[in-house]
Amino acid sequence: MSFSRIPSGPAAPMPAPPAAAGPTMTPAAARLKEQHERKKNLFLRHLDRVSLSSKLVVCTIAVLLIGVTVISFSIRTLVGNYMLEKIDRQLNQQRELVFNNIDLLAKNDSSGINSYFLQIQYTDGTTDDNGDPLTVTPLLPQLQSGIVSMPVLPTDGDTTGIKLGQIFTAPAVARQVKQVQSESSQSTSPDNSDKSNDSGNSEGSSGSNGSSGSDSSGGSADGQSGSDTQNGTGNSDSSSGSGQSESSGGTIRILGNPSGNVSHSIISAANSPWRILPLQFTGPDGKGGEKVRGVVYIGLSLSDQIDIMNTLTRYCVVVGIAVLLLGGSLSTLIIQHTLTPLKRMEKAAAKIAAGDLSQRIPSAPENTEVGSLAASLNTMLARIESSFHEQEETTNKMKRFVSDASHELRTPLAAIHGYAELYKMQRDMPGALERADESIEHIEKSSQRMTVLVEDLLSLARLDEGRGIDVTGTVRLSSLVTDAVDDLHALDPERAITRQIIMLEPARDLNHPATLHVEEGDWQDVTLPGDASRLRQVVTNIVGNIHRYTPVDSSAEAALGVMPAAIDPKQLAKMPATDASLRRFIDAAEVGSSMQTGYKYAVLRFIDHGPGVPDASRSQIFERFYTADPSRAREKGGTGLGMAIAQSVVKAHHGFICATATDGGGLTLTVVLPIEPMASAVAAQPAGAGLASGKAKDGKSGKGAKNAKGKQKSSWFSGESRGQAAQPPAQPVQPVQPAQVAQVNASGQTNPGQPGQSDRSGQPS
Repeated sequence: MSFSRIPSGPAAPMPAPPAAAGPTMTPAAARLKEQHERKKNLFLRHLDRVSLSSKLVVCTIAVLLIGVTVISFSIRTLVGNYMLEKIDRQLNQQRELVFNNIDLLAKNDSSGINSYFLQIQYTDGTTDDNGDPLTVTPLLPQLQSGIVSMPVLPTDGDTTGIKLGQIFTAPAVARQVKQVQSESSQSTSPDNSDKSNDSGNSEGSSGSNGSSGSDSSGGSADGQSGSDTQNGTGNSDSSSGSGQSESSGGTIRILGNPSGNVSHSIISAANSPWRILPLQFTGPDGKGGEKVRGVVYIGLSLSDQIDIMNTLTRYCVVVGIAVLLLGGSLSTLIIQHTLTPLKRMEKAAAKIAAGDLSQRIPSAPENTEVGSLAASLNTMLARIESSFHEQEETTNKMKRFVSDASHELRTPLAAIHGYAELYKMQRDMPGALERADESIEHIEKSSQRMTVLVEDLLSLARLDEGRGIDVTGTVRLSSLVTDAVDDLHALDPERAITRQIIMLEPARDLNHPATLHVEEGDWQDVTLPGDASRLRQVVTNIVGNIHRYTPVDSSAEAALGVMPAAIDPKQLAKMPATDASLRRFIDAAEVGSSMQTGYKYAVLRFIDHGPGVPDASRSQIFERFYTADPSRAREKGGTGLGMAIAQSVVKAHHGFICATATDGGGLTLTVVLPIEPMASAVAAQPAGAGLASGKAKDGKSGKGAKNAKGKQKSSWFSGESRGQAAQPPAQPVQPVQPAQVAQVNASGQTNPGQPGQSDRSGQPS
């Protein structure tokens, strides 16, 4: 391996110094920026004070206004362009027709039928009486009151700025016909056709200057017959192209400024622009050819189109105002209706802030923003209320717990203190030794009671913290319950104790739902994960309550069984100790038994036929220091913590415990503990079974077909065979494997103490 030497290059250039900061802001610019920010903040503060509904209404009206304006402008533009195109098309299509029928159209100028304007400006040297190029206007439409519209056109045939054959728009001026003269004789001299103007104010109607003047119209397009317009000298001349004119059939109109009595609408129509089509005018040159003689302007007024556009504009304005009013009203109603739930939310929030946590926001469709917000807020409020009540209940329980604990501890302490003082008072008296022994005995009993109470309180504290229990072990529940029943029989030999098997009785109809049914029989082994010592404490406390608070001659039953239930153990542990929770578990057990799904649970029941517990107090037996008769509880040695410890232990095992009334009187305690999840039938099926089934289906093996025929069809839901699903859901406990029994026995179990001594309850459950 060789290494190439890297040649040393020139030294790397030093990094350039950072660019200098930009020019600092001048004081004037800083003040200007500060004023701008102040005005901006002031505007935003004023804007924030406006209510949301007002903002939405204003925005809606602004959007409608913009939309109406854009639509109106678009309609006006489209209609205007269409009408211009129509006029231009009409001029191009009818120019030959108009030029060839000048005489016919000229007769209708005064009647208003003709709408075309036509002017001829000679450029071939033809002049008028003053020697200027001749301009003839044979077609000039006349409006009411003698008003005519004169378009402003180039003069003397000048085409600078225009293009022949291309239509353009020309402005117009309003003129009024002051005098109309008929020409009855031919004029051989320009002087014979001179006409005086109106006080010298009328000018030639060449249309080039827009001033008042006189117009002479003839009957021919080439100017050989007819009259020409006058120049700007105030004289009205009529002459032919050759210097002679035929006056018969011709008229001379003298134009001037409109008088004051003419209506404004007519003047506006006359001042409307024109669409003008400029064309070349050719004629014979006398040699058999054609020559350019001048320029012809043919036009149509835009007054009607402008009037239509104005009418359309007024219509759009009226419709737009109506749309704005209607849209604003509808938007206001819709916005107010939409924001009504927000106002309700505001009122509900005010009531909640005042301390009423039961308030809820009225529901709305959840597909809307307000409905989704209302649903989320209601969920949040429900959790807040629940948490608040739980906290309040916990605080009350803690206060009651401290009070009860203080009271329970004060009683043995007071007894110890009293007997100690009694001993000191009587130690010098005769027979003091016997009385001293009696006092010491009472002091010992009180100290023992206080020791038990403190131990129970310590156990509860550890269970609340999640300590003091190991659920990873294995418990042989059937053996544990058997030992507890034997202890109860030893304490109460006269009591009849029956061992039963608990099963699920399916529902017969809606009036007879599923129930837990017991039958006499021996228990089979039931093994589950858990803490053996803690579960033994639960069973001992229950059996101890039966011993203390039921008559000796009353019977008792202990039932044990296993059944599946379609409910999660964590969810089961959160259920309260009520009859409704037990009904929910039974319904889940019915579903689990029919579908063979969920978890497998061990169900344990202790049934007594004693005095029982009133319905109103049955839900309180799992509370700490609860005793129905405190004096009787002290006589029996109870502390009121036995059932509270039992419930904490069961919940630590993700189980469930509740108390119900026994048929015929008494109390029934039901304990449900999870064992394991239900095994899938597909996973438990042997691998060869599927192969045999496949061979039978294909018909390739007769033996395989027989096996497949004998195999029952699997259930669609759980994979178990229908034959298994068809079995009664309530089945006796299945025996466990000997290896499991040996493992449980090898773990070692302590014999239960006397129920009277190990009991932790002060009253029946």
